[in-house]
Formats: sequence, C-alpha cells, structure tokens
Amino acid sequence: MELLLPHPSNSSPLTVLGYLDRAASVYGDSPSLLHTTTVRTWSETHSRCLRIASTLSSPSLGINRGQVVSVIGPNVPSVYELQFAVPMSGAILNNINPRLDANALSVLLRHSETKLVFVDHHSSSLVLEAVSFLPKNEKPRLVLLQDDVNMSLSSNVEFLDTYEGVMERGDETFKWVRPSSEWNPMVLNYTSGTTSSPKGVVLSHRAVFMSTINSLLDWSMPNRPVYLWTLPMFHANGWSYTWATAAVGATNICLRRVDAKTIYDSIDKHHVTHIKEVETVLYTNPVVKEAAVVAKPDKMWGETPCAFVSLKCLDGSVSEREIREFCKTKLPKYMVPRNVVFQEELPKTSTGKIQKFLLRQMAKSMP
Repeated sequence: MELLLPHPSNSSPLTVLGYLDRAASVYGDSPSLLHTTTVRTWSETHSRCLRIASTLSSPSLGINRGQVVSVIGPNVPSVYELQFAVPMSGAILNNINPRLDANALSVLLRHSETKLVFVDHHSSSLVLEAVSFLPKNEKPRLVLLQDDVNMSLSSNVEFLDTYEGVMERGDETFKWVRPSSEWNPMVLNYTSGTTSSPKGVVLSHRAVFMSTINSLLDWSMPNRPVYLWTLPMFHANGWSYTWATAAVGATNICLRRVDAKTIYDSIDKHHVTHIKEVETVLYTNPVVKEAAVVAKPDKMWGETPCAFVSLKCLDGSVSEREIREFCKTKLPKYMVPRNVVFQEELPKTSTGKIQKFLLRQMAKSMP
C-alpha cells in the first residue's frame, strides 16, 4: 500500500498556472484578450507570459524565487498577463489598488519588500511619489505598462524599461518555475486599510487553485464564455477569474475604466456572456425603477451586498424575498443582496446622481 503514497509520478502540486499551458494547447487560436485595438489568442498570451517570466528570472532583472513583484494598473491586457507571468517566474504576485494615495502605497511597497513594480502609465507620477518616500536601499525598480499608448522612456528616466521591452527580451521556450509544493506562496494581497492599517494576506498555489475552482462552479462558467472585466483585477485577483477564464478558454474583454456606455457597447459588440454586477441585474427586473448596491458590515463575512430599490409601482406587491430570488437566478450566491431596502425614491444630488454615501450610512446603521 505504501506505493499509493504521493510520488512525482502520481502526484503534482496543485497550481492554476498550468491552465495557461492547457489554454494554449486546447484553445490556441481562440481569442484570449480584447482591448480597444488589441486582439490576442491564447497561444499568443501563453508565449507573452513565458517571455515576461523568463526576463524576470534572468540576470538582467534578477528576480529570485519567492521575491515580491507588484503590479499597479487597471483592467488592461498587460495586467492580465502578469497574473500568470509573475508567478511563472517563481516570484510572488502582489496586485495593488491604483486608487491608493502615495503614502499608503509606499507603506505597502516597503512592507511587502517589493523588488520590482509594473506601473500603468496613468499611475506613474503616483508611484514615483510613493517610491520617493522609501530609503534608497529599499526602492524597487520600475517597469512602465503602456497599454493604449506608445510612449518612450525618454521622459520617464526613473523607469528601467517598458513592459513590451521586457517581453521582447524574453524567451518563449522558457520552462516556467513549477512550485515544489502546492503550499508555496503564490499571491500577496492587502486589505484596503479602511478601518486600520492594511494587512497582508498570503495565498498558496493550493489556495488559489481551490478559489479558482470555486469561482468556476459558483458562476457555472461554460466552455469559451465571453467575460467582460468590470471587477478590478487588483481586487482579490478579480476573485480568481483571472485564472478561471484561462481554464475554460474564455475571451477576456478588458476595460480600462468602468463606464456605462462602454460596458453596454461591449456587451452588444462582443456578445458578452459573463458582466454582471448586482445593480445591472436589478435593473433588468421590470418592477425596478432605481437600484443601488452598497456594502453592509457583516460580522462573519466582513461585508455583504445591501440593495436599495425604488419600484415602478408602490402597491406593496413586491417583497424583499422576491427581489432576492430574482437575483439568485442571475448571480452567484455570494453576490445576491442579503438585504433589500425599498424606498419611494433613492437620494440623489442636484444632477441626478444617486448619493451612495448616504446609503452606506443607512446600511451601517441597520441591524
């Protein structure tokens, strides 16, 4: 019976990184990433990730296994590729919210002992300010992400190279660094620090693998869906859908910013199958006139969705349970509002924008 014990011939560490190999093999000619004028296939994405990974671990950059590489950027193709490329080099991936201020950002860079930062060009001045607060021997090197633009480094001398420059130097035949154990760290995330100092959370290859499988099952993602990125990839790694989409050969529609017109245009143009945020779903209910969803503090989960809804007909015929049941048919369970509050009209500014800060205050005061 001892022959049944784990052995390299019958057991390998769980990791989501192998999904990219499979995507290149099974879905090679299928589209992987669409963004403005950028169109890539899974074969191309696989090749680009290997090239980035190889350069990261090469003497020119010298990122060692277990060192932290941070990424600061929105939902653009380069940020998606780095979700694979960084851990494929043996480094630990740290996505950072680009909405942080320079002081908070410098704290995270120092605490994580980040050696290299990939920075979206819109966040370059923010990152340069944050790095200026660090001691000279703790300053990470910087690489510029240039999605949407074609910039030279002449005006950005503080940057080591551009993303495309790093990629071009890479080797697409690189054998990516497989974890020796599925318990090896793969991802470092930080809490927002809203109520206290940010706290780091380290996820192993096994944890990321299990989270990704859960996400796939929870949303019942089919083969080759079309996934529109409105959830930030920097937010808990896009709830693991950054890797889940590779597992099922999805087409990733990347959006630099969440804009209603762009979202609806993309849904129509690309026949999107998976965007849904909670408010969008609520508006598809014919009885709903207005809807807004905010986070409500929860002792167990930290936060849960709380929906504020005004109805087209105020005859009391629609219940909270009916709204929740409607959402259950269209959303993963964890996205269904735990609370639904009916109001005759939602609070708005003079220009008609819903005042979510007031709704958040109301949600916090609820039992």
